[in-house]
Amino acid sequence: MAERDAAHAAGHHTAPHPGADPVVPGTATVVSLHGEIDLPAVLALSDRLDDLTAHAHPALVLDLRSVDFIDCAGLGALCRVRNRILARRGRLLLVTESRGFHGLLRATGLGGVFEVVAGLPRPLHGPGPCGPGATPPG
Repeated sequence: MAERDAAHAAGHHTAPHPGADPVVPGTATVVSLHGEIDLPAVLALSDRLDDLTAHAHPALVLDLRSVDFIDCAGLGALCRVRNRILARRGRLLLVTESRGFHGLLRATGLGGVFEVVAGLPRPLHGPGPCGPGATPPG
């Protein structure tokens, strides 16, 4: 599988956890990332995120709790996947408890751009605007 080969080649860089395909609780796909989200990781991860956001109303949860480092390429990838999801009227959640990540978002002017939560959410009840209790467009 090309994705796993790319993840293996990235070594300590971010990739879905080995042997685990994304899990779907309710209607959201959860992808757990770990290590570093830098240029080599983004190259390995971008195709998978594109696949997961190719359909209408994608609901994606990126679990960043095991991410140690993110650079400008990683932030760019998060912005790109966010834009793809919003263009398809979907929903993106980032899961992290990292004060450093929150600070990075504020320092780069992205503080209010992403919906960031501390833990994995209960099953999403459908895609829609980012926000707690959001319901699908009517």
